[in-house]
Amino acid sequence: MVKTIPTDTPSHTKSSQPIGRFAPSPTGELHLGSLTTALASFCHIKSLGGQWLLRIEDTDTERCDRQFTEQILMDLEVLGLHWDGDVIYQSERIDIYNEYLSSSLRPLTYGCQCSRKYLEQYWAQEEINRHHNNANLTQPCNQTQPNRQRYPRRCVASGLDRQQHKLRIQLPDYKIGFHDGIQGLQWDNPQQTLGDMVARRQDGMINYILAASIDDGLQQVTHIMRGLDILPMTTAQISIMQAAQLPTIDHWYHLPLINNADGQKLSKQNLAQPIDTSDPSRLITHGLELLQQPKVDIDTPANMLKQAIAQWDNTPLRGKQQLNSPY
Repeated sequence: MVKTIPTDTPSHTKSSQPIGRFAPSPTGELHLGSLTTALASFCHIKSLGGQWLLRIEDTDTERCDRQFTEQILMDLEVLGLHWDGDVIYQSERIDIYNEYLSSSLRPLTYGCQCSRKYLEQYWAQEEINRHHNNANLTQPCNQTQPNRQRYPRRCVASGLDRQQHKLRIQLPDYKIGFHDGIQGLQWDNPQQTLGDMVARRQDGMINYILAASIDDGLQQVTHIMRGLDILPMTTAQISIMQAAQLPTIDHWYHLPLINNADGQKLSKQNLAQPIDTSDPSRLITHGLELLQQPKVDIDTPANMLKQAIAQWDNTPLRGKQQLNSPY
């Protein structure tokens, strides 16, 4: 049985001031793709008279490194991208996430012992069965391929110990819609797309979207501007925030992805080069050009950002899914 998400009014009050955030994962240094996200989210929220928060999403202790965190902070400072308030480190907030998993989110969670190897074998057998059943039909039907990312719910009623096994969270099985200020109206069924996500691994590591959902609610974030690669997780985040009785996001914006000269998305996985902040004014100019913003005068980073904020415009980005960098 699929459990639906509660729609009770959140118990947390939301700030009347616009609040945005930049939330990098320190698995490497900033590259041009993450720079444009920082630059866009900063200029956009400041153009609304809001606060720009900085959160370091370092729950992945296997891949995150403190030296990358320090470099990210230094790069932002050099570029004049000064955050409001204290930096939040997710690695210091594990108890908060576990508290939510033990309270408001508990009815939606269950222990799971299925390994990745077991699930690969399960889906391979399902594929064999599908071909076998189709071969026995007089008129074979065109069956859709199974979504291997969606967990088959083998442990949902097993009653496994929540502390001794990975913990999954059930997402609702209905379409959720939201308006994206860049990509337009979006609809998605989080159960069909993601299934029952792993909220906490067996070793205690917290899932990215769970931690982000809780922190965005607790930090009273009103505007989220981030990369298009996170768009498929958005309805899951909406669902988790509602279930946790946290205020949901008022405005979503998913930026086009930045591609390199070979057409590949700029990412750490594709070995994107770290930004060089030795000439911050040039870097800001390049970032704003990529974001198709009006030109700013070459000056100090502070003055360039002040001008960029004054003339910030999302319109050139609307409907675009990728932007090409010549570098």
